[in-house]
Amino acid sequence: MKSTEIRVERFNVVSTKSFEETLAGIYAGIGRPEMSSLAPKLAAAESFSEFEQLVNGAVGTSDLMEFLRLDLGMALRKDPAATAYKMIRIIAGNPLIMKRMAEHVPDAGSYAPVTILIYESQDGIHLAYDTMASFLSPYGNAKALEIAKDLDSKVLKLISRAAS
Repeated sequence: MKSTEIRVERFNVVSTKSFEETLAGIYAGIGRPEMSSLAPKLAAAESFSEFEQLVNGAVGTSDLMEFLRLDLGMALRKDPAATAYKMIRIIAGNPLIMKRMAEHVPDAGSYAPVTILIYESQDGIHLAYDTMASFLSPYGNAKALEIAKDLDSKVLKLISRAAS
């Protein structure tokens, strides 16, 4: 059994906007397709060109789409003894970007799509992101790392815009 230690770089941006405004800032830049209808279309695509067309039609200006939204704050709000902070985990990505990374480092599939965590705290609204480049760095593949850094740039630009 092989083990690889991975050191993760986390970016955390704090916004003074409301939780709802910050979340809306994220959603202004990512596509939000109805996955229950998009997934079967992607699976049924008869060519890579058709697949690309479907993906490109689903992503937002950041070149990302939302795959899943998890309301992690629900558990906090249910417990009367807990501070009822809002917390949302958005699983977002682009299958075309993941494909390009996985061609060089198959383990990229363990990290893509990425997580954007938005949570309320006493000092503001936090947007947290663990970089893809830090996940892929130990694999030593320059091409995958270049693609990962480009993805990181897109996500960091998105969260910076949402926070400001």
